[in-house]
Amino acid sequence: MQMLQTIREILATPAILVGFIVFVGLVLQKKPVDHVIKGTVTALVGFVMLSVGSEFLQNGALKDFGELFQYDFHIRGVIPNMEVVSAFGIQEYATTVSEMMILGMAVNLLLAKFGPRPYIFLTGHHTLYMASLLTVVLYAGEMSGWQILITGSLLLGALMTYLPAMMQKEMVRVTGNDRIALGHFSIVGYLIAAKVGALMGENKTEQQQTEQQEAAETKKKSAEDVKFPAKLSFMRDSTVGIFLVMTVIFLLLTGLAVHGTDLAELSISYKSGGYQNWIIYAVIQGAKFSVGIYIILAGVRLIIAEIVPAFKGIAAKIVPDAKPAVDCPVLFSYAPNAAMIGFLMSFFGGILTMACLIGMNAVRGDLLLPVIVPGVAAHFFCGGSAGVFANARGGLKGCLIGAFVHGIILSLLALAVMPVIGNLNLSGTSFSDSDFCIVGIFIGNLGTLCSGYMMLALSVLGVAAPVIWEKIKNKDNLSCENKEVAYKERVSSGIRFLLLPSIRQKGPVDLF
Repeated sequence: MQMLQTIREILATPAILVGFIVFVGLVLQKKPVDHVIKGTVTALVGFVMLSVGSEFLQNGALKDFGELFQYDFHIRGVIPNMEVVSAFGIQEYATTVSEMMILGMAVNLLLAKFGPRPYIFLTGHHTLYMASLLTVVLYAGEMSGWQILITGSLLLGALMTYLPAMMQKEMVRVTGNDRIALGHFSIVGYLIAAKVGALMGENKTEQQQTEQQEAAETKKKSAEDVKFPAKLSFMRDSTVGIFLVMTVIFLLLTGLAVHGTDLAELSISYKSGGYQNWIIYAVIQGAKFSVGIYIILAGVRLIIAEIVPAFKGIAAKIVPDAKPAVDCPVLFSYAPNAAMIGFLMSFFGGILTMACLIGMNAVRGDLLLPVIVPGVAAHFFCGGSAGVFANARGGLKGCLIGAFVHGIILSLLALAVMPVIGNLNLSGTSFSDSDFCIVGIFIGNLGTLCSGYMMLALSVLGVAAPVIWEKIKNKDNLSCENKEVAYKERVSSGIRFLLLPSIRQKGPVDLF
């Protein structure tokens, strides 16, 4: 029992999981002991840095940002937050969630080895969130415990395998290679942002193909190519640029709040931080935001430097051609300007959607629809990533419009999943990232219509169908080749039979 608990903790701790993956990969490559130790520790420390940066942002500057925003605009609504949903799942169904996570990862490895998509999902906290979501949603239906565990594990493994595959073409555009995949459950939102970005970069009067498309790609202006005046050249440093932008935003929000209340009365770090002047507080929050981003980027660099080489060992020994699917902050180092623009535009899209919902309720005179308050963390990580993908397809213009549309989609999906949230007795929150919302809507509604055995059968079909289809397709391709060879042999033998006297007199005839 103690051994099982230890395994659960390893699999539920992203840093240990990533370090273990690197360790296995290096051992399989028969690297020297010092190399194995260095690579394992570096990857583990890098992931801890990434996690520390994310936690530092979410519990610090991002939290204060959200509190100030809500106070300034007097809005209390539904805040999409997967941490709350997952905490509910773990609190109520801890054993099922942990077991589903372990089995789901096992399904992911099996599908990566025997299926057509060799992607191994390494974002441990998103695996945990999805396991929690599937658990609470399936428990809302009429299913027994073992049906929920098997159904959820199969669905989780399939999502961990096939969603990164859907995004791989866009990942290649961003990274310039096919070495890593994206392991983040907001794939649908990213794909829409990328498509909108592509529309912004295309010639609307004529479809761009081959040379024309390549020429357009080279001419489009990227968010990373934004030219600043010589006196503003320091803005090219992403750390400095993020500090200045976020400091201005904090000054505006804090300035509005200080005229309406004593900042010490708000749930922000003003009082606990010992600040006496709101301007100093705002500047420090801008600096903390920039520090968080710097820590995340440093951690990402350490992880990528170790996990990609280590995966060669796993690919060679366990899963040929396997690719690691890693967390979305990996994207920020490829296009930091696009990530920052994407965050701001996505958040603006969320604000506009919120304003529209408030306006609709005001016209009706009652609460017609829940008001979705933009979740700063979701828009930062998902919106920033959407900006990177949209920029890769449509340049600066694509980044602006694609991330803005992505922000609207996040709010609309969080609104659409509210009926499922109501069934789960969760108030004041909703699912956040696009894939969580879509899975919640689909599985939640399907679970109320189907029996437990029907849901189990559908999950088995969902996992097996892509593998079977790939086998049939490969068999058909081989069969077509064999049929063509057999056809040529039959035709040749028939012609040789008819021309037998000539062949005897004149020698062999080359028929093909």
